[in-house]
Amino acid sequence: MGKYFEYLHTVGFEETNIVGNVYYVNYLRWQGRCREMFLKERAPDVLADVQEDLKLFTLKVDCEFFAEITAFSELSIRMRLVDLTQTQIEFSFDYVRLDRAEDGRERETLIARGRQRVACMRGPNARTVPSRVPESLVRALEQYAS
Repeated sequence: MGKYFEYLHTVGFEETNIVGNVYYVNYLRWQGRCREMFLKERAPDVLADVQEDLKLFTLKVDCEFFAEITAFSELSIRMRLVDLTQTQIEFSFDYVRLDRAEDGRERETLIARGRQRVACMRGPNARTVPSRVPESLVRALEQYAS
């Protein structure tokens, strides 16, 4: 399946609804968090560029759910590169619940799968224009191509 960037997360009570299941909006929040952590760890210069002029506009986001999770579920959110054009990037995200079996081995359960398409833009808010994906980001993403 190829290499992925991994963000580990433990679900908290504040991420669940009244019946104790994780509220769906949190899956999208975790996609964003995974993407941020990728930039922080693998492309810090791009993160600095975002604080200047570069804008990463999310064009499309989706998530398909296979199983429910509750507070204190241990998750691995695994991000891969799906598509890279001159100005856009598409990521996939696997949400994997990590459970320790009675024999001590770790079991993994795919609980959801998501996608996100992002456009690189530059310029003032009223006049942003598409911009090339920064070269350092292209290099950082290459190893995560699916």
